[in-house]
Amino acid sequence: MRDKGNRHSVFLPYHNLGVMKWMRKINFYLAIGTLAMIGVACEKPNPNVNLEGQDVLSANEVSETVRPGLLLYVDTLYVPIYSDIYTVIAQSTTPLAATLSIHNTSLRDSLYVDLIDYYNTNGVLVRKYVEGTLLLSPLQTIDYIIERADNAGGTGANFIVGLSAKQENMYPLIQAVMIGTSGQHGFAFTTDAVSIMKH
Repeated sequence: MRDKGNRHSVFLPYHNLGVMKWMRKINFYLAIGTLAMIGVACEKPNPNVNLEGQDVLSANEVSETVRPGLLLYVDTLYVPIYSDIYTVIAQSTTPLAATLSIHNTSLRDSLYVDLIDYYNTNGVLVRKYVEGTLLLSPLQTIDYIIERADNAGGTGANFIVGLSAKQENMYPLIQAVMIGTSGQHGFAFTTDAVSIMKH
């Protein structure tokens, strides 16, 4: 006779089945959570946000209002920007990333920025970047990036930047840096600001 005592049941006790269902449910939610975290990690970071999560321009805003009579240096500058340029192929453009860079070159004096307006090729205002006043400490630089995907400006875009200071002898440096690719090659070039209304 076959010894029935050696037989092993293929069925699990009822309470074990409940545990397995519970574990499957936990694994499911863990998988969903992991995918969500991966999705967040893969998001492209905003280049115009600092380490504290603030917009780089807003982080330099000041509440103080400087009386016009105390400002000995006041200047408005035109900065050419190219969000795309024509390539050797007719009627074809290559998108560019552009960085507006405002340098306070003074060793001792602060620089105020009260205007950063972005215009497109047709001279139409695209957006205003400053609502209040920004303060640049001595030797401080502010950079703001127009990403490649932002083609609102076109081939002849520009920034209008308004600057002021309490000292007359100020020599700020305002430039735009454009970066792009053509085939397997990368390229970059700069443009300099031009004063259009100095007081």
